[in-house]
Amino acid sequence: MTATPETGPAPAWRAAVVGSGYMGGGIAQVLALAGAKVALTDVNADVAQKNYERLIAESRDFVRDGLFPAGATDTLEANLWAAASLEEAVRDADFIEEAVPEVLAIKQDTLRRVSAAARPDAIIGSNTSTISIADMATAVDNPERFLGVHFSNPSPFIPGVEIIPHAGTEEAAVTAARDIVHQTGKSTAVVKDVTGFVLNRLQYALFHEAARLVEDGTATAEDIDTLVSTTFGFRLPFFGPFAIAVMAGLDVYEFCYRSLQTRFPDRFATPQILTELVAQGKLGTKSGGGFLDVPAERIPELIAYRNKAYVLMQKLIEDLGPAPIS
Repeated sequence: MTATPETGPAPAWRAAVVGSGYMGGGIAQVLALAGAKVALTDVNADVAQKNYERLIAESRDFVRDGLFPAGATDTLEANLWAAASLEEAVRDADFIEEAVPEVLAIKQDTLRRVSAAARPDAIIGSNTSTISIADMATAVDNPERFLGVHFSNPSPFIPGVEIIPHAGTEEAAVTAARDIVHQTGKSTAVVKDVTGFVLNRLQYALFHEAARLVEDGTATAEDIDTLVSTTFGFRLPFFGPFAIAVMAGLDVYEFCYRSLQTRFPDRFATPQILTELVAQGKLGTKSGGGFLDVPAERIPELIAYRNKAYVLMQKLIEDLGPAPIS
């Protein structure tokens, strides 16, 4: 049975997700499980209803497999509903997330309808992964309440969200968006509205170099995936690139850049900020300072955490078994 906005007690807050496909549907699940009443809308009511039914059925599988907590399906049935129209979905929402296809014209047309029908104080987010937030903001009434709120695929299970204000976004809107995301149990990082933002610039930089290594015959795709997942990629669930660098030593990084430049002088030019830190003697944990400043008295604790984390990660991988790729 489809839930309606009247089902159950008055919610702490209301949300709407515009675009009920894989990403939008997952975001709707996340918001509804966090306690919001969530209206799901799409190109027509039939599509929204079919995707609502898919999300409910999918949640039963997730509960069975231990991916959603017990009772999650009941929560979704109480909090999530398929709206008859976009206008109905967004009318009373405190937060609206646009998750339509990655085409600027489609997003702008959708955002015009959203902002015309929504409350003037509603926060409007876009789940775009690459399109300029400022370009989309031109279609929004009161653009100071508009920003990027970029979930990653699969959105129910990836814990990080990019928050991307444009130049005209009010700080209050950034704070409100972060608070909403934090209520779902996810983490946020605020980044500037530049092409690719941060997540995809890093992800595609790695893929670009990996593809070139396959093209020039250095290694196969399979061997590259093995190296990434069992070496530096093994560290990434626990530490970002700067934490890894300060533990290794920034002077080591600078030396490695010089080595890479003997064959690839332009491709691996040393970042200016790295050169400056090394010149100042800020080498990371070995000397103090650097991109992150770890107090000397906490370094043994950090090393112990690192070692334990890696052992537990290996046990998890062994318990899961190999991924069913090949």
